[in-house]
Amino acid sequence: MKTSVAAVALWGKTAPSHSITAVMVTDDQQTIVTGSQEGQICLWDLSSDLKISSKEILFGHTASVTCLAKARE
Repeated sequence: MKTSVAAVALWGKTAPSHSITAVMVTDDQQTIVTGSQEGQICLWDLSSDLKISSKEILFGHTASVTCLAKARE
């Protein structure tokens, strides 16, 4: 069973930096994946009317994410 966790960002008067260094769109064009200079990978839902909403944020990289690639089946 797959569980998902919604991304939640909490900060004060200014948002933390998230310098996007890599972008990828999935084949079904429903998800955008971004990598950041801060080492985060973010998943974004892309609706049919081109509205973007946060889906998940992945932490753990200790260096910038400068490249994204999809796995082959």
